[in-house]
Amino acid sequence: RVTKRFSESTISRILDLVENAASKKAPTEKFITKFARYYTPAVVFIAFLIATVPVMLYNIPAFTHLFAHEETFAEWVYKALIFLVISCPCALVISIPLGFFGGIGASSKRGILVKGSNYLEGLNNLHTIVWDKTGTLTEGVFQVTEIVPMNNFSRDELLRLVAESESQSNHPIAQSILEAFNRKIDVSKIDSYEEIAGYGIKAKVEGHHVLVGNDKLLHRENIKHDTCDVEGTVVHVVIDHKYAGYIIVSDKIKEDTRIAIQRLKDAGVKKQIMFTGDRQEIAKVISQKLGLDEYFAELLPPQKVEKMEELMKRKTDNKELIMFVGDGINDAPVLMRSDIGVAMGATGSDAAIEAADIVLMTDEPSKLYEAVKIAKKTRKIVWQNITFALGVKGIFLTIGALGMATMWEAVFADVGVALLAILNSTRILK
Repeated sequence: RVTKRFSESTISRILDLVENAASKKAPTEKFITKFARYYTPAVVFIAFLIATVPVMLYNIPAFTHLFAHEETFAEWVYKALIFLVISCPCALVISIPLGFFGGIGASSKRGILVKGSNYLEGLNNLHTIVWDKTGTLTEGVFQVTEIVPMNNFSRDELLRLVAESESQSNHPIAQSILEAFNRKIDVSKIDSYEEIAGYGIKAKVEGHHVLVGNDKLLHRENIKHDTCDVEGTVVHVVIDHKYAGYIIVSDKIKEDTRIAIQRLKDAGVKKQIMFTGDRQEIAKVISQKLGLDEYFAELLPPQKVEKMEELMKRKTDNKELIMFVGDGINDAPVLMRSDIGVAMGATGSDAAIEAADIVLMTDEPSKLYEAVKIAKKTRKIVWQNITFALGVKGIFLTIGALGMATMWEAVFADVGVALLAILNSTRILK
């Protein structure tokens, strides 16, 4: 069954991201481009001076005695051409972008899609990581662990009405309730359905007015209810303006989450924070289990953006970057507001993948550590190329300016250095 055009498919968008990654240059690449803009006219002017000044000085009687033999234009034009060959910045303008392409390619091989070399280089200056909880730190696969009916409602009635109310939703919690119900939903019994972002669902089923959602939804509707101090997400249920009970849904922390957080700390990330819409009690337990530095709970989508903006304002150095890692459609604004946005590609929403700067196709948090490792290796190799190219060219340009270099030395200083720098760049792929 056809569900989308190929141009709208995930694979098509991924190919487009990889193809357009080259358009977003890293600061190092921009520096080399700017350097070449001034460097090229300068060396051309110096070559012109090499070709003309010695001959002009030789023909002035006061300076003729300084030369050991007759100086001709043919000889010094040849030396000026040698100088120009040496000065050609091929090693810099080819190997540096190639180094970043190598880094992006190495990331892609490991299931990490980087949308530009500026984001790859930005990983070297990562100071703070903000994690979304559901689907990012946790598997996002919820299971109903307890059903607690109240006020004369039965367990089966409570589950049935909630399942019918949630049947139109694609939220992971809704799916877990439908799995727990495990029966076919009669859609003709659903008279109306409204999803309230960050709160829950309002529906009319079997002639009953049903509210299904979090604590905030009940406060908003002025419904008296129990406060549940349990580990897990509490889904409160109101039927015909009467509190009917609650359902506890639990999520599981991903296997490699703890390892990823520890490795990122070891890699130099100073602070790791969690954003969640869950209650304070749940957030605190998960934060302690994972060894996070801070957490913010009971956040609605707009509040996540506000918190991110607060963190951005707290920065003392603009070079210290803040990353946000999320997967849901509600995370898209925060992904765009952060310095570097990372989306989970396998379970992430289309909006989150579109808004992100980096996409982890396997949904493993540990892939983020691999991305940081590749970024550090890329920067190291890029700066090796810059130092090597400028060092060798500096030596040969000095020799060339004095008219002592041969054409073979000039060819090595140009093509040879470029080839060695390119070969060095390919090490990133290993």
